[in-house]
Amino acid sequence: MDAVRSPTEAIINGRETILLGTYNYMGMTFDKDVIAAGVEALTKFGAGTTGSRVLNGTYGAHRDCENALKDYYGTSHAMVFSTGYQANLGMVSTLAGRGDYVILDADSHASIYDGCAMGNADIVRFRHNSVEDLDKRLGRLPPEAGKLVVLEGVYSMLGDIAPLAELVAVAKKHGAMVLVDEAHAMGFFGKHGRGVTEAVGVEADVDFIVGTFSKSVGTVGGFCVSNHPKFEILRLVCRPYTFTASLPPAVMACAATSIRKLMSDGPAKAERLWKITRTLHAGLIAKGFKLATDTPQSAIISVLMPDQEMTVRMWQALLELGVYVNMSRPPATPMGVFLLRCSLCAEHTDAQAATVLERFEAAAKAVGLPLGAA
Repeated sequence: MDAVRSPTEAIINGRETILLGTYNYMGMTFDKDVIAAGVEALTKFGAGTTGSRVLNGTYGAHRDCENALKDYYGTSHAMVFSTGYQANLGMVSTLAGRGDYVILDADSHASIYDGCAMGNADIVRFRHNSVEDLDKRLGRLPPEAGKLVVLEGVYSMLGDIAPLAELVAVAKKHGAMVLVDEAHAMGFFGKHGRGVTEAVGVEADVDFIVGTFSKSVGTVGGFCVSNHPKFEILRLVCRPYTFTASLPPAVMACAATSIRKLMSDGPAKAERLWKITRTLHAGLIAKGFKLATDTPQSAIISVLMPDQEMTVRMWQALLELGVYVNMSRPPATPMGVFLLRCSLCAEHTDAQAATVLERFEAAAKAVGLPLGAA
């Protein structure tokens, strides 16, 4: 990008471009209060900490951000990681050890799979969003073994949501701990924006919630929140937390300010985000595009493509028309699935949505993509 003008607009290759692939769901990257907090902390504390959290890398800003997270989620503990990837890497690899089992959805994010690879637990996969398969696989495991079921509220490739209420109930029936990654649900699911976990009423049964600052919060970093009584020991034994440099205080100030603003402004932003998501979803279907979900389940709209070549050609055509989306293919997607993945922002306007629809149709015509009946 040559320049970024707002949460929804940038200059790419000298061309004014609508951003439709940033995961900037709540549009907080340019919030004036967030920016002001970062500037103040940058001036006061400098550009970085040059140390890990357990050495010289814990500043007041880190504790303040963790307090903001505890207030937001209503939990007694919060721990900030340097990235969302590291949050999953650290939690999954630390919570389950030798002789334990990690049971995860087959479509889990790479960071979850990498957390499994880093740890010493045995790994069991179940079919994507299948309550029955999770129940069957848990039932085959030794009753006395430690078990960690890892789920996601919203799956980022197809934008579909997990049947969390049913999955969590099955996990608890078999005595498993539950970790839910709410990276793509924070801010606009649930009364307080705590994610699908809150929306379906299973907060009390979920042991750990992992998230990221690089989506709705609008900056960078990851976190885990929990009410587990022994949670704080993780600061000493979780290697991706203990052995990496802590985030700069300016980033922590931005994150804390954004989180607190979402506590007050989030519901209105969420309402706007859902409205623009429904508009674009319905508009693409009306123009004959095939989408991954029949109805908008999240702020991710995945447009199905027939093959890799057409995916690349459509992506390039859209970019030349001034629309940036993400293209996804295996192994990031399930085998044989090719996508143009759109992520909506609360700051997208109705005019921008109309323009995007026009340009999707123009791109399809330019590359010869056949569209279904409207």
